[in-house]
Amino acid sequence: MDIKTLVRTAAALTAALGIVASAAACGSSKSSGSDTKAAAAGSSGGSAASTLRLGYFANVTHATAVVGVAHGDFAKALGSTKLSTQIYNAGPAEMTAVLGGQLDAAYVGPSSALSAFVQSHGEALKIVAGATEGGAELVVKPGINSAADLKGKTLATPQKGNTQDVALRYWLKQNGLTANPDGTGDVSVDPQDNATTLDQFKAGHIEGAWLPEPWASRLVSEAGAKVLVDERSLWPNGQFSTTTLVVATSFLDKHPDTVKALIDGQIAANSWITSDPTDAQKLVNSELKRLTGKALTDAEIQRSFSEQKVTNDPDASTLQTALDHAVAVKLLKSTDLHGIFDLSILNAELAKNGQPAVSDAGLSKK
Repeated sequence: MDIKTLVRTAAALTAALGIVASAAACGSSKSSGSDTKAAAAGSSGGSAASTLRLGYFANVTHATAVVGVAHGDFAKALGSTKLSTQIYNAGPAEMTAVLGGQLDAAYVGPSSALSAFVQSHGEALKIVAGATEGGAELVVKPGINSAADLKGKTLATPQKGNTQDVALRYWLKQNGLTANPDGTGDVSVDPQDNATTLDQFKAGHIEGAWLPEPWASRLVSEAGAKVLVDERSLWPNGQFSTTTLVVATSFLDKHPDTVKALIDGQIAANSWITSDPTDAQKLVNSELKRLTGKALTDAEIQRSFSEQKVTNDPDASTLQTALDHAVAVKLLKSTDLHGIFDLSILNAELAKNGQPAVSDAGLSKK
């Protein structure tokens, strides 16, 4: 795909999802779907990139990226390749940057990755790893006890078309309530910056929000919200992907060794988070303060971490369901997902680290 096509695609995605770009801050083992030969082929070749431009959020659900940057795991693995980072509030704006050529790789929710994949006709990016499972909730005013109580109310999400936005709209639909993309319906969904959502909830202008961590915990702790829906309760075995690692296809083709280094940094970061959760929480909280100007309380950081877990597994088998949900609420059109994953490098590096391979659910090859 040439740059003109990428720019046109980015514009189409912006129009389709009503995106306003923002730089504001805001596993289980499965059988492999990639063979050893493919893994070996995908893990070498090309040239090392001089710079890797990486996007992520100042969220606990992006702990892999936050730690990878702050703990030095990415820099160590990347060697001479410079790491340049950019912070986003939500995925659609971040995917516009990938499609427009401003980012080479990004940590992002599956719904936003799907949007970019669909809008680029399956050409612009690949999901190369998972990062986080869980860590998303619908939190509401204390007097709201059921979906029926939300009729006529206003709820917030991080951005129209992002993973939590799709989850909220689909859950409302399943409970007989409409929340149309144009803002009409039984429930008004008001996508906005997460920090704004906290202020709006405190001021009584919205009745709740479907949010990733730490924002759900902050509304509970700082604003008296209660959990109406823990998204884990909606998925088999409570497992669903909240954050994935995507790479621009053109970058992956030119610099597979740099992508391998990034994945090595992720594996190291996730291993450290898992083995030393106390220090990991302290480091993430310190970084959130640096990036957003405000640290979480001890209770908030602990609650946020307890709601999720880091993983290298993208839960590929759930991606079709995520697409079906977005289609059902008229945010995406149905598409063939074959080719959206390339887990060959990840599985090769996991094997080197003595960890089991993860499945692509048969979606690596077109």
